[in-house]
Parts: sequence; structure tokens; C-alpha cells
Amino acid sequence: MADNLPSEFDVIVIGTGLPESIIAAACSRSGQRVLHVDSRSYYGGNWASFSFSGLLSWLKEHQENSDIVNECPAWQEKILENEEAIALSRTDKTIQHVEVFCYASQDLHEDVEEAGALQKNHASVTSVNATKAADSACLPTEDESLSTTSCEIHTEQTPSSDPERPLEVNDVQVTGEKENDCDDKTCVPSTAEKETSENVPVAEDTAEQPKKNRITYSQIIKEGRRFNIDLVSKLLYSRGLLIDLLIKSNVSRYAEFKNITRILAFREGRVKQVPCSRADVFNSKQLTMVEKRMLMKFLTFCMEYEEHPDEYKDFEEITFSEYLKTQKLTPNLQYFVLHSIAMTSETGSSTIDGLKATKNFLHCLGRYGNTPFLFPLYGQGELPQCFCRMCAVFGGIYCLRHSVQCLVVDKESGKCKAIIDQYGQRIISKHFLVEDSYLSENTCSHVQYRQISRAVLITDRSVLKTDSDQQISILTVPAEEPGAFAVRVIELCSSTMTCMKGSYLVHLTCTSSKTAREDLEPVVQKLFTPYTETEIENEEVEKPRLLWGLYFNMRDSSDVSRNSYNDLPSNVYVCSGPDCALGNDNAVKQAEALFQQICPNEDFCPPPPNPEDIILDGDSLQPEASESSALPEANSETPKESSNLRNPEEPSE
Repeated sequence: MADNLPSEFDVIVIGTGLPESIIAAACSRSGQRVLHVDSRSYYGGNWASFSFSGLLSWLKEHQENSDIVNECPAWQEKILENEEAIALSRTDKTIQHVEVFCYASQDLHEDVEEAGALQKNHASVTSVNATKAADSACLPTEDESLSTTSCEIHTEQTPSSDPERPLEVNDVQVTGEKENDCDDKTCVPSTAEKETSENVPVAEDTAEQPKKNRITYSQIIKEGRRFNIDLVSKLLYSRGLLIDLLIKSNVSRYAEFKNITRILAFREGRVKQVPCSRADVFNSKQLTMVEKRMLMKFLTFCMEYEEHPDEYKDFEEITFSEYLKTQKLTPNLQYFVLHSIAMTSETGSSTIDGLKATKNFLHCLGRYGNTPFLFPLYGQGELPQCFCRMCAVFGGIYCLRHSVQCLVVDKESGKCKAIIDQYGQRIISKHFLVEDSYLSENTCSHVQYRQISRAVLITDRSVLKTDSDQQISILTVPAEEPGAFAVRVIELCSSTMTCMKGSYLVHLTCTSSKTAREDLEPVVQKLFTPYTETEIENEEVEKPRLLWGLYFNMRDSSDVSRNSYNDLPSNVYVCSGPDCALGNDNAVKQAEALFQQICPNEDFCPPPPNPEDIILDGDSLQPEASESSALPEANSETPKESSNLRNPEEPSE
């Protein structure tokens, strides 16, 4: 099929990251003929999520630089005299400085393989124990590596939530089974379903792991399908642009979400929980009664600060940190507001920036839970796939492992007219969207990129123990050195369907000033202790044990101006990769802006039509119509085990 595609489309999208997927869905929904291709074997690009073995395969691909499909050697011959070609990049250079460490005991046997794996693959990992880890910075040369089919996600269907609810938050522990109500042939696959459809029950001794602190590397391999590890770590603000778009377009039915249960702070070498809602403030034992009144008064002002300009006008030129010192707040409260509520830089954020951030935080409180944030079950990589599915429902065509050799530009008009793919086929289109990583060095020779430092850790318990072991936490660790950046820590428990039972998945993110390991390792050392055999007998360990760790730098192209690229035709649009921000607003704003350039008079991702109102010309459209149910007209039915995410203050449609 892929070597015999239709020869003409309205829009061709290259790359399946979140902005590209949103644009593809919006264009398809507005009636455009969309071709969506990716040279990778998985959806999402740098927004993707992987099982543990899938992540090892991804690491090996980047190490060997073999993730690009072989090019067609004769594509240059297909360029006519009145045309010129813009060659696209053959390699992905967005990931650098990859370093992997395994601290868990290496009791591997030849018969150890991932539970429910598609094929038998022996796992053989170079031992990197805790004493060697400090001096070792290389990727193990014999990582367990499944064939690319093991991390493909186009063989199964996307699990979706009940079509009658616009967005769903699970407040109960999820067991790992999800219903699949997607039966049509246009369904776009999902990592989530792949990770659960063939799951075997957890071994009996897994229940004893938290007591014994004996999670071994072979157990991580065996339970690798329980992991959904994000390349980019983000959360969704409950009143953010992405949540609004998910509800408006009804794409929310393809995903489920959980509340972030607590906001943490790291102060004086200890992790503390930050009270942020009214109930949290008055129930907090960390604050005195006077501090509680101070905090509530200040937060109330922040919600209405624009109505009282006289109270902050004189402080607009100073940083938010300095402004807080002028308010009647104790040092403890100043720290909480700056780092855990506003989540702004101590030196780089103005008073207005801090007040805006604080108001946004407070505005998002209470919509779906006691914190402002949501996390998608099965990881951030679900979100691009949800929009890909919407695009496919309205007729979009998808091709993974399908590389594009070049863009064909008409010399006379200066516009791009077609692409030539790996099979040498010329495909004509009016508009072309290209993810930044696909552009060649010649096109990007004047572009200055920032970098994001990332770390992914597997640990044996939470950074702050409580009665419940199913906490989802966000923690900001301020920078200690000049020129460094604060580090954002997101800790996920097993009920998010991102890690095995008895373990935690921890993501660390900051703007790069050095390599990822140099930026993040000091914070890792503050919060965790490497797992060693000598500590097994010691049940009382002050810090969580670190079982496995990955460091890497990721390119941040979010602030690159279009003018920085060389000689791009006016109908070629560039989508950036992930940025370092906590939310997804940049991706949504970018997608909407580019969509308006392509379809200036069209609504951006409107709700799908009601199937009962559609007049069909032929039976072939029936599956698409049945898939696209309308938003519920009333908020009368709420599922028992999850809360409907319609804002109760918003009128029903």
C-alpha cells in the first residue's frame, strides 16, 4: 500500500509529533485530503512513549544512527529542469549525550524475556553496578534490543474512553485492563493498548518487592510492558489550551487522565508537601495559623491582581522573588509561592510574570482535583496518537517507516509542489508541514537551537512516603549555581500505567547549560541513593533507591523563527519539537496558527458532527460517521469510577 499512494493531496504532514498531529486532525476535520508520514517506526517523534524494551531499542537506534529508512538512490533523476529539490535529513540529530546506568542487580538468565513479548529475544545487558556508575558514562553495548516491530504501535487499536464523556479522570487505581470500543478500520494505534493487550499477570513475588526492596533488572525486563516511558515530560493544566482543545474536538474520548495528587517542595535538604488549595492550607500542619492567614490573603490578591494595579505597579521592574520579600510572607511561604505555585525562576521572572503564573495556577485548581494538573494514562505519547486517530477517522492516510527524500520546488513560482518518497513516487500537494528534525543541515545552517536536559529514573519508592503508595507528584528543585536552571521533577506511580507495581518512574527536566548528566546528576544525588547489594538487608533507607537511569539532551526548536531557515517556500511550514515548559500551550498555539494559514476561514478542530444528523451519499462513510459522536448535550450521566471533566461552572451545550 505505502508504495502505491494516491498521487495528490491537499496537505502533506511529515512527522507525527503533537503539533503536527493536531494540525493533521484539524485539516482532515475541515475536509482537506491529508497524508501523514513518518520515517520512524512509531508515532510521536520526540513526544513518544515506549515500553522498557522499546526504549532500549530506541537508544540502540540512536547509538547506531540506523533509524532512517534507506533512501531511493535515483530520486535526483526525477527532478525536472524547471524544478529544484530541497533534500531532507537522513538522520535524526535531536538527541545527544545519551548515558545509561543500571544499578539494580544483574541476575539475568538466558530465558528472561519481556512478558507477553511478540517474539523471544534474549536479554544481555552490560553490568554497570553502583560503584562503577560514577565513572562510567557509556551506553551498554549489548542492551536487550527487540526488532523494530516490538515498538511499533500500528498493529493494534487505540483504547478509548466512553464516547459519552468529553474527558475523563480516573480517581481509582487502574488494574491494567482497558476496554477497547474502537472497531472501525480507520483506528490509529496506541502504545497503551499494545502495552496491555497481551499482559500476563504480575508474578506473585511482585507483591513482596516493596518489602524486600529486591527489584532486579531481570524483573524490570520481564515487566517491561508495564512501562510507558515518555521522551518528553509534561503535565496538562486543567484549564490549559490542550484540555480545552481535547474537550472541544471530542478527542478526549480517546484518552483517560489522572489527577496529580500533590505538589512538593525541596527545602533545607528535605522534601515537603506544599499546601495549595484552601483545604490544604487550613489542614496543613507545616504552617502556623498566622502563616495560613498570610498565604490565603496573598493568594486571594493574586487571583484579582489585575483589579488592583496600585499594589504592584511600583514593583514591575524587579523580580518576582524580590517582590515577594516586600509582602507580608514568611521565608517559608515565599519559597512555596516562588518555586511550587508560580514555578518561576528566582532571577529571571518579573513581578508581572510571577503574578500571572500564580493566577494561572490558582485558576486551574479545583476543576478536576486538588491540584491544577492532569496526566494522561499510559503517558504523554498517547496525546499525538489521539489526534492522529481523529485525522484517520475523517479520511487521513498514515504511513510509518515511510521517508521523504526531498521537497520539489517550482522555480518559476518559488512554491513547493510535491514530495518524492523512498519509493521514488512523486506526490503532489498544496501545503507541506515538516517537523524541524527532518530539515537538513543546509536548511538549518543559521539556526541556533537550545537544548533540554532530560533524565528518566526507575526507583523503588516515592521521594516522600505517605500512607498511600499511589501518589503522582511534581517537585521543583531550585538552581544553586549562577547560570544554572531549576530542575522539574515529576514522579509517577504504577496506577498511571507507566511503570511496574512496586516501582516509580521519575522524570527530571531543565533547560540545558551543560550535558544532561552534568545538569541533573546533582539533583538525582540529593533525592535518591544508588541501589547496592550491601543495602539489601537494611530496611530503613532514608532516600529511595535508584534502580536504573537514563540521561540525554533533546533539541528545543520551539523559539526558532521561520526566517532562520534557509530558502523555505511560502507553502512549507515548520513545526517545532517539544519545548521545556511544563504545559503544552506552545504546541497548541503553533498548531492553530499554522492551521489558520492553511485554512484561514475554517474553525479549528470543531466538535464532530452527530451521526444522526449526517446525510450520507454512500455506505462507505458510515464507519467514520459512527466513530464521530457528538459532544454530550447534558452532564446527567457520570461514570461511577471516574469523574466527568466538564467544568460544572460551564453551561451544558
